[in-house]
Amino acid sequence: MKFMKLGSKPDALQYDGNFVRYISSELATDIIIAVGEVKFDLHKFPLLSKSNRLQKLVSKANEDNADEIYLDDFPGGPKAFEICAKFCYGMTVTLNAYNVVAARCAAEFLEMTEDMDRGNLIFKIDVFLTSSIFRSWKDSIIVLQTAKSLFPWSEDLKIVGRCIDSIASKTSVDPVNITWSYTYNRKLAKVDKIVEDKVTAKEKFESVPKDWWVEDICELDIDLYKRVMITVKSKGRMDGVVIGEALKMYAVRWLPDSVDALVSDAHARRNKSLVETIVCLLPCDNGVGCSCSFLLKLLKVAILVEADESSREELMNNISLKLHEASVKDILIPARSPQITTYDIDLVQDLLNRYMTNEKKNRGVDIVDKNDKVFGESILGNRSILNVGKLVDGYLGEIAHDPNLSLSSFVDLSQSIPEFARPNHDGLYKAIDIYLKEHQSLTKSERKNICGLMNVKKLTADASAHAAQNERLPVRVVVQVLYFEQVRAAASTRAFASPRSLLNGDAEYEKTLGGSCHSLIRQTSRMKIKDDEFRRSVRLSKKSSKNSRSGMQLLPSRSRRIFDKLWNVGKGQGENKSSETSGGSNSPTSVVLGDTKSSGSSLRHQRHSIS
Repeated sequence: MKFMKLGSKPDALQYDGNFVRYISSELATDIIIAVGEVKFDLHKFPLLSKSNRLQKLVSKANEDNADEIYLDDFPGGPKAFEICAKFCYGMTVTLNAYNVVAARCAAEFLEMTEDMDRGNLIFKIDVFLTSSIFRSWKDSIIVLQTAKSLFPWSEDLKIVGRCIDSIASKTSVDPVNITWSYTYNRKLAKVDKIVEDKVTAKEKFESVPKDWWVEDICELDIDLYKRVMITVKSKGRMDGVVIGEALKMYAVRWLPDSVDALVSDAHARRNKSLVETIVCLLPCDNGVGCSCSFLLKLLKVAILVEADESSREELMNNISLKLHEASVKDILIPARSPQITTYDIDLVQDLLNRYMTNEKKNRGVDIVDKNDKVFGESILGNRSILNVGKLVDGYLGEIAHDPNLSLSSFVDLSQSIPEFARPNHDGLYKAIDIYLKEHQSLTKSERKNICGLMNVKKLTADASAHAAQNERLPVRVVVQVLYFEQVRAAASTRAFASPRSLLNGDAEYEKTLGGSCHSLIRQTSRMKIKDDEFRRSVRLSKKSSKNSRSGMQLLPSRSRRIFDKLWNVGKGQGENKSSETSGGSNSPTSVVLGDTKSSGSSLRHQRHSIS
């Protein structure tokens, strides 16, 4: 820390209790100056020779026959006046970053200018500020902190402005040339300085990051912090990522962790101002500077402290630009009255709508139908839309536990993203399964509606195995799962048998699937299998399996005939149809479906939940 000593005479100012100061001298004192509650018993000559204002006040006091002079609203109080008085007497005074602003304001109040005496206090303090304080990173921050309590004097004397400019300029210095930092490297023993010229490797104790300064200014009051950051941004030399890190650091430093502390009457106003200020300081770089996680946390706080609408709107826009970076935990924002759900579903829906609007706008595609193939092809190579797809499915899985979540909200949210964002429907299936488990009062039509969101062709083998023995799913969906699994298994078998088929495995699968899917749906619709009939068949299967000598696990004969018939539709001519009547047939239907739906050691008896 920089300091400056003034005067050379020993300190003769004595204390008489807490409220009286006097000069120990052979000469009798002849003036009493009251500064606040403290009275100074002094001599006129040394004071009047350096203070123009005291000259005027003493002259007026003589005319009024007054014994004391009262200095009301004296900047810096008794301590600052004491520095000025000692300077007038030539006593030793030490100025540093903690008292220099108060001394400068007091000297200005007393009009201790060069007109009164050459080398007066104002001149000496200005030299000290310019040559030392404003050239030191640490001292500039300390001075700016102390200046807050001396408004408007420190503002009018341009001390605040010069401090802010000094700090902002130093943040732009190339980190290679930084040899000292206020908090980043406290072990350095060198004199506090920031050097502009190059330094050797030996002089560098360790590399300094670009954001070396962000923690240092966190101690500033929010108003001063805002002015520093505005100046830093106005210089145009600071990376938006570093500015974002600075804002994050300040928010962590001052925003309380607990919700109760955030909304408490004692700090609600301050926290509201803090959030609004941080939002207005966000870097104007399309959301690049701040992480999505930080922006979402800031949005949660903004909602809790009831920040103004413009601040929340700004946050929503910034978040929507980088929603693909968010995690499910980030978007679990608690709902507030009058909402009855646990989490704010409407807010997430709004974010998704904005994100999709931005995606379409950025690609110059005007699309009404979110399933448009042109739009899909333009984003398949972009991982961001796929990440949002995973985010939505993960979020659906979390909110599906909420008993107050309406079916329409679940459906709308799941349909907020295009089909291309879900190359895999496992996550959506998991969310649907949880919702069906938590909302058992759904009607048959409602269960059909929610299951219609899922494409069983896009389920992995594990998810298909789970769905095939999931009693919560409509029978129609289970039938589709079983059928597509058999088609997939058949395509894999043919691909393994033929090298040429191996190369065209996907084409073979799609060909088989496309030719038989519609037939499957038509036939299952005509059959209209009811849930109670299906379960009754399963119970019959359990009984028959106990009496099976060979141990082979088969479906109930009626169900097996149904699926064999559907399988034969997909396979076409040349297929062995004896599976309809032969329980021991080695047809794909009897083997695959038997393993899937049989009793005893069947998957239904080994049920596991992925929810």
